[in-house]
Amino acid sequence: MSLYALGINHQTAPVALRERVAFSGDTLQTALAELKSLPQVREVALLSTCNRTELYAVADDDGSALAHWLAAHPDQDGGTGGGSLDAYLYRHRDDDAVRHLFRVATGLDSLVLGEPQILGQVKQAWATARSAGTLGGELDRVFQHAFVTAKRARSETRIGNSPVSVASLAVRLAQESFARPSDSAVLLVGAGETIELAARHLAQAKVKRLLVANRTYAHAQELAARHGGIALPLDEIDRHLFLADIVFSATASREPVLTRPQVAAALAARKHRPMLLMDLAVPRDIAPDVAELRDVFLYTVDDLERTLDDNRRSRREAASDAEAIIDLQVSRYGETRAASARLAPVKRLRAHGDAIRSESLARARQQLAAGQPPEAVLELLAHTLTNRLLHLPTAALREAALRGDDALADSLDRLLPPAPARTDADAADPAR
Repeated sequence: MSLYALGINHQTAPVALRERVAFSGDTLQTALAELKSLPQVREVALLSTCNRTELYAVADDDGSALAHWLAAHPDQDGGTGGGSLDAYLYRHRDDDAVRHLFRVATGLDSLVLGEPQILGQVKQAWATARSAGTLGGELDRVFQHAFVTAKRARSETRIGNSPVSVASLAVRLAQESFARPSDSAVLLVGAGETIELAARHLAQAKVKRLLVANRTYAHAQELAARHGGIALPLDEIDRHLFLADIVFSATASREPVLTRPQVAAALAARKHRPMLLMDLAVPRDIAPDVAELRDVFLYTVDDLERTLDDNRRSRREAASDAEAIIDLQVSRYGETRAASARLAPVKRLRAHGDAIRSESLARARQQLAAGQPPEAVLELLAHTLTNRLLHLPTAALREAALRGDDALADSLDRLLPPAPARTDADAADPAR
């Protein structure tokens, strides 16, 4: 039985593949149920964000069942079979799996080094697995340790200073483009965390006009009210798209929210004034062929990679300090795990004793309820407990003695208190 972490992320796979193995909502619950039903899998959690899809599991095989399941997830219509996904897949085992989770939770494996949102996403993955019944003691411990490690890294290093998110990078890119928010009408599509962050940064940038479209109109209204915008039902987006100089989109839709014909119609209504489109979703919200239109500038989460050099340089020293904390915490977790394994016989012994105690006590209570004398019941209870608790170790010692094996007796000598010294009276009375 081993601990595994495997998956794909922004470093190993393009967005076109990442969006094919993205999970959310009902698909996440279904995926966890399928994974837990695999004979080799004892515990499992699934982390799916715009930049990664990862499985964390305790399994009895070499992790191949998990890899095969993930490789088989993309629909075959898209042409991504198991073999092609395998080329992008990374796999970590035991200490390496622990280290990977700790780095992810701390933000050291993120597109934006040190970004804070990933810790919340890791916590959500843990909570979802727990509510789905796929989280056991081993995974629960390693996730809890990951949370502690991330907190330490953020409090003891500068990795969390001036946090940068994908949303803030997208807004910064817009500010440096032809369509500055302060002079532009901006359309936000979605109402989740990424869009909420984008709205905050746009408000700080003094956006000229803010529109919010979402499938659930009430959510669009709430977000618009918080940031001085106007709410729109998503099914009315065609009527208002031409108003937007900039579009930020981040929904959980599995199909494009904006297609080429929709954007082409908006451009025609705008008399081909350019539009800046920021697709921050995985799967993508904006059809890739929209980029082929003239007067459209389309960016995806992968495109934001180019804007991160300054952020990486400023955080390199803090990242090094955080890595040192992670190394220490991985070592401590390994020691805790090893100690737990060594204590397994103790746990079994106590469980054996507790079971005997419960059975014997239940029988004694039945005898008392039947009217038997309390003194006799207590005598029988003490006799039963002694016999049943000592039966197995006594039998093992007797068999070891017959084999001439003194190791078990020597171990018992270390466990028991020293025998009392014999007195002259003991020597004179053979019965003592």
